[in-house]
Amino acid sequence: MTIDEFLSPDHVAVGVRVGNKAAVLDDLARRAAQALDLEAALVRSALEKREGLGSTGVGNGIALPHARLETVRRPFGCLVRLRDPVDFDAIDERPVDLVFLLLLPTEAQGSQLNALACVSRRMRDPEAASAMRGARDAAALFATIRGIQTAR
Repeated sequence: MTIDEFLSPDHVAVGVRVGNKAAVLDDLARRAAQALDLEAALVRSALEKREGLGSTGVGNGIALPHARLETVRRPFGCLVRLRDPVDFDAIDERPVDLVFLLLLPTEAQGSQLNALACVSRRMRDPEAASAMRGARDAAALFATIRGIQTAR
């Protein structure tokens, strides 16, 4: 499975303004709910439940909030670069500025199981993360996460 199978350019944003982790999750839940025709509270609740198991702040300014939902039929992604980094209770205690939301079906099968690993590998690559931070707009950020070189 490749990232562009569950992330579209419409679900990438740059310069998102939020003040804290809760606001990040609220914003992502709203974006996902709108895209998938779900209730934002349902998405937010699933994200909170997952965060309760341990922060999805994986270090180096990156967070990968994710959850499984019965109403999701295929993986869905949303990538945001925050205007200002926020505390996300990350494992390295550094603030987060790159956040990739991934929603998965409760019964993910086959290649869908690789979606989180695929995102994690790409986001945690130091060169890719640096390029994502330098992307001039959402289109460049989308190209970068997909591994396509663009002029900065």
